[in-house]
Amino acid sequence: MTVVVGYVPTPAGEAALQSAIEQARLRQLPVVVVNGSGGDDVTGDRLLADDTRVDRVAKTLAEAGVAYDLRQPMRGDPAEEIIHTAGECGAELIVLGLRKRSPVGKLIMGSTAQRVLLEASCPVLAVKAARH
Repeated sequence: MTVVVGYVPTPAGEAALQSAIEQARLRQLPVVVVNGSGGDDVTGDRLLADDTRVDRVAKTLAEAGVAYDLRQPMRGDPAEEIIHTAGECGAELIVLGLRKRSPVGKLIMGSTAQRVLLEASCPVLAVKAARH
């Protein structure tokens, strides 16, 4: 059993990571971080964490005292990767970060979040970044 978090290097992704750590501590479970790219050209992909960011995420998890695994699949649909990883790891929970959307964006919420919410076989916790 694990807590799987769909991570992107954004305020929403950071909020998801912090919530995943909290949930992992409460449940006494490891965290599996999934950060991938859906495109064929990963150069300049703003949703793919660079080495510095990956190191920072690893440090955050280690300092929190949570066992973890960081995964960066380079091709494939991010929602599919999150759902697949959750199934593979026997996830007890998936944590996703949501960002504020435009009125039109609210209709579809976001393809990754929407697919995970609808297709995951375990509970999904959707969190927002704190407002400043």
